[in-house]
Amino acid sequence: MAATAGSLTTAALGAARGALRMVEAAAEDTLGAVDVLNVTGADGQPDDPFAARDPEYIRATLPALRALSDVYFRAEVSGLDRIPAEGPVLLVGNHSGGTMIADTFVFAQAFYGHFGPHRLFHQLAHDLVFKVPGLRTLVQRYGTVPASPDNMKRALDGDAALLVYPGGDEESFRPSWETSDITFAGRTGFVKLALEHGVPVVPIVALGGQETALFLGRGRSIAKALQLNSIARLKVVPPVLGPPFGVTVLDFPGRIPLPAKIRVRVMPPIDLRDELGARPDVDEGYRIVTSRMQRTLTRLANQRAVPVVG
Repeated sequence: MAATAGSLTTAALGAARGALRMVEAAAEDTLGAVDVLNVTGADGQPDDPFAARDPEYIRATLPALRALSDVYFRAEVSGLDRIPAEGPVLLVGNHSGGTMIADTFVFAQAFYGHFGPHRLFHQLAHDLVFKVPGLRTLVQRYGTVPASPDNMKRALDGDAALLVYPGGDEESFRPSWETSDITFAGRTGFVKLALEHGVPVVPIVALGGQETALFLGRGRSIAKALQLNSIARLKVVPPVLGPPFGVTVLDFPGRIPLPAKIRVRVMPPIDLRDELGARPDVDEGYRIVTSRMQRTLTRLANQRAVPVVG
């Protein structure tokens, strides 16, 4: 049994490394050498994250990213035609997989494959994602920006499709046995944002990311004792078990996601102004969105015969 597990881990590592080399090679063929560490200006400081989005880089790397998605994660993405083809829209997703955001990669390549690389599309991510060597360049050029109220407003004001994950680190690092739970931790900011901007909410429900490793708990008490929320906006310090290092904390020093099957379903748009009326109740809007997402996620989980295999 141990030999079989070792063989599977070796195969997963080889496949992931090969796919990442395909992404880098595709970009180099079209764009020249790729800076795999950072996207910075002449003064050495990070550029405007919105300006880092690069349609030509997306066009060059999309086939390789699609291969990673289709072959490694056996991805299934349905309902993309429910997303408006233009104009601002708030995509609200559940989030899984720690900082190795497999569900985001799967959805992003499907979105750009459906709408093309010039459709404005931004995704919010925790600051931690931008500290992973090599990952920052890829996600920034695909439109990922740090999560903040200002960046959310700026994306919608720019007529972009904006993907937000209200659950943040609380949801992304939830234990693996809670894989089929929507965990937004009572965060209602996305409801207020949709109401203020008058944009539709399109729920994006994903399953499989929490099977790309074994997430053993959140470590909330440790995070609180270390005051990490005030230092690094972290409410969790979770132990994670996965290749190649075995046990990691917050996915550091690094982790290769296991090849779990990823399924993503785009749900029908929700017009919160229409559903909540002239005097909208933010908590009721939160309940409407999360309850519908939970029903869909539960259905997806009930159809899943075996973890990882899918």
